[in-house]
Amino acid sequence: MAKVCWPYFDPEYENFSNRMNPPRVSVDNTSCHDCTLIKVDSVNKPGILLEVVQILTDLDFIITKAYISSDGGWFMDVFHVTDQQGRKITDSKTIDFIEKALGPKSQSTEGVKFWPSKRVGVHSVGDHTAIELIGRDRPGLLSEISAVLANLHFNVFAAEVWTHNRRIACVLYVNDATNRAVDEPNRLSLMEEQLNNILRGCDGEKVARTSFSMGFTHMDRRLHQMLFADRDYESYRVARDVNCPLSFRPKITIERCEEKGYSVVTVKCKDRAKLMFDIVCTLTDMQYVVFHATVSSDGPYASQEYFIRHMDGCTLDTEGEKERVIQCIEAGIRRRVSELPTGIAALGVSLELCAKDRVGLLSEVTRILRENGLTVCRAGVSTRGEQALNVFYVRDASGNPVDMKTMEALGKEIGKTMMVDVKKVPTNAKLPETRRWAKTSFFFGNLLERFLT
Repeated sequence: MAKVCWPYFDPEYENFSNRMNPPRVSVDNTSCHDCTLIKVDSVNKPGILLEVVQILTDLDFIITKAYISSDGGWFMDVFHVTDQQGRKITDSKTIDFIEKALGPKSQSTEGVKFWPSKRVGVHSVGDHTAIELIGRDRPGLLSEISAVLANLHFNVFAAEVWTHNRRIACVLYVNDATNRAVDEPNRLSLMEEQLNNILRGCDGEKVARTSFSMGFTHMDRRLHQMLFADRDYESYRVARDVNCPLSFRPKITIERCEEKGYSVVTVKCKDRAKLMFDIVCTLTDMQYVVFHATVSSDGPYASQEYFIRHMDGCTLDTEGEKERVIQCIEAGIRRRVSELPTGIAALGVSLELCAKDRVGLLSEVTRILRENGLTVCRAGVSTRGEQALNVFYVRDASGNPVDMKTMEALGKEIGKTMMVDVKKVPTNAKLPETRRWAKTSFFFGNLLERFLT
């Protein structure tokens, strides 16, 4: 299908329309006894659904239900949300931020761009250079990447790593020893050469890439874009059919709504945090527009229904188009939760660390993991003041779960120089998310509080 763009919108007309009909946001804590209702009414524009869902998920809200309608020139959404503990959103600062981020003041950056210790859309974490890496995954790769950065005296103060379908995608924020972004062409060229050599080491059929940026990006959004562009959804269906038990497969169907001329995408799967965000990201990357949607969670399962058309107005008419959309959505769901060899979606065991930030810290930890025969299937790194907060989801070299006794012994070894917490992640649990002070997409429990006391 050819790539097409939205019709041209005159910027001045858009601004005039927004001034005449500014977005309206209400945070309702009275209509439902067990959740907060966030209602958004706005002039419709490309990408607005993803923008709203991204802000809500970055605030670590659990979306239990949602009703979306954007047919025509107006966008109307209702989200039923709770915090990570299942409580209503009552904090006045959080409510004020929601109203600023989604309401009329969202057109300006004043009061919206910065949220203390949060990562909401475009975010500021100081002077940095952003590094994006994509290539074939293998045991010890993250250790080799971090070793290169440490040898070149770069400090990693924020990072996120996903692995899926034997591919790895990383977004890392680095600076030098003076906490400034690196803009020297010679140093960047040397870094790029060494990182590309590592990524090309066992990458035959696909090209490994390293790129640099001096700007800010939304990590989860960018990782979805990178893996989709890398076509990580290809050659996945055969492995899925062979290894994955039926009870763990997302059930995705596509039908046609003849009356309105929509394609109706229905997704039923195990519920987890950020599920809606991941699906909307995938549809957006495939250039589909969501006109209506309903989202609901029933116990451990979620049901989501999207009425879509392609940006050129076409629906999904051929079996090939439908199959590609199904593959891409399933890949988008599974990227955040890698799979065991049995096909069960799980992250296994997590290792959470807190230590004083320094150059080479990430290299040291990943080296210890590699020397103990462990491979990282997902990782997050963030820095708060002088404290580095790292979390690693690990398995053994064959991709199997790691014995908890082994992890506890490893934790004691690493714990001689830093605070460590080892946790087992159950296969039927929602993915843990951040608390209000963490910048990554992970939940560190009370690790930081224990470290600071």
